Amino acid sequence: MVIPRDDYLNKLIKYKDKDLIKVITGVRRCGKSVLLFDIFGDWLLSSGIPAKNIIKINLEDKENSELRDADRLYEHICQKMNDGSKYYVMIDEIQYVSGFEDLVNSLKNKGCDVYITGSNSDMLSGEINTALRGRSIEIRVNTLSFAEYYSYIGGDKRDAFRSYMLYGGFPYAATEPDSELKVQYLNMLQGTIASRDIIERYSIRNENAFTAVYDFLCSNIGSTVSAKKITDTLKSNGYKTITPDTVGNYLNWLCESFLFYKAYRYDIKGREYLKTQNKYYCSDLGLRNAKLNYRQIEPTHALENLVYLELINRGYRVDIGKNREKEIDFIASDDRDTYYIQVAYSIIDPQKKEQELSSFNNLNDGFRKIIITMDDDPFTSVGNGYKKIYAIDFFLEKDCFVF
Repeated sequence: MVIPRDDYLNKLIKYKDKDLIKVITGVRRCGKSVLLFDIFGDWLLSSGIPAKNIIKINLEDKENSELRDADRLYEHICQKMNDGSKYYVMIDEIQYVSGFEDLVNSLKNKGCDVYITGSNSDMLSGEINTALRGRSIEIRVNTLSFAEYYSYIGGDKRDAFRSYMLYGGFPYAATEPDSELKVQYLNMLQGTIASRDIIERYSIRNENAFTAVYDFLCSNIGSTVSAKKITDTLKSNGYKTITPDTVGNYLNWLCESFLFYKAYRYDIKGREYLKTQNKYYCSDLGLRNAKLNYRQIEPTHALENLVYLELINRGYRVDIGKNREKEIDFIASDDRDTYYIQVAYSIIDPQKKEQELSSFNNLNDGFRKIIITMDDDPFTSVGNGYKKIYAIDFFLEKDCFVF
């Protein structure tokens, strides 16, 4: 069964036939190939595009290894274009082709509508957009959202959410019923991404130090960190020669390989971004839990991580807010609205409720204030200038922010 990914499909439909190369990026096995070849490919067929006009090439397939040469790939595609009609060219894992930028530019100049995918950090470098002459658009694909996951799993929503929080949203893990096989798959995947996409690519010599940084980020999702703070921690654990510059490189590479997002802190009163103490959120909780051998599930931080990913998926710009001495979990903005958002697993306890709401104190700029919790109770109406939302409603209902 192919799990529908309507939000991404609609983005591809939106950019269809636009004078842009569509660059689809994301962590390995998040569903890019299925999205492009199956979901979007089927949509093209249903919209009347002849099958012969849709050219699909998976460069990760051993049978296509000879096509990893740019000239051979170009010749192969041109041979399939035997008339003057419009062709839709889809190339999966384009990073296998050295000098692919000239290849896709040439295909575009021949009138093709070109779509490429990549899991490698090269696919996000600033040089690519320059090489593509500013004629590309990136579509970042994440693993399944809870709404996508639940559309497949069904059943009790809270049980499904607990499973999602534990095993994450990789499509294979979601569709595998055996929990032991889920864990084996996630262990294999996180090791492959770390070794192939980071350690090998950047020729990291001190693999133990890199792994320690990776473990540190996994253990500290939702906490403010800095390269210096991580360096000091690692030095106290025996890594005497590691430097903040090295740690900074590791942090950048973990983000570039789509394992983490970096969230910046914004001083609301000073109206400026702060240079230190940012936060990192993992791109998939299942991968993070596997890396830590399921020792630190931490539902509060896990919930915060999932809310961050959902806001990103919905197109919001997301920062961490500094409100004087208090912290606001998220400032989420789009072209129309800005929201201040707090995330707490529960605020039934009055002291905890007061602690969370105090982050909203003295914010009189008119932006809406929201607290997202796992408390499934009737007290969700607007009051005292904020709105309380049941987390599962937030993940399943996109209009839940409406006051």
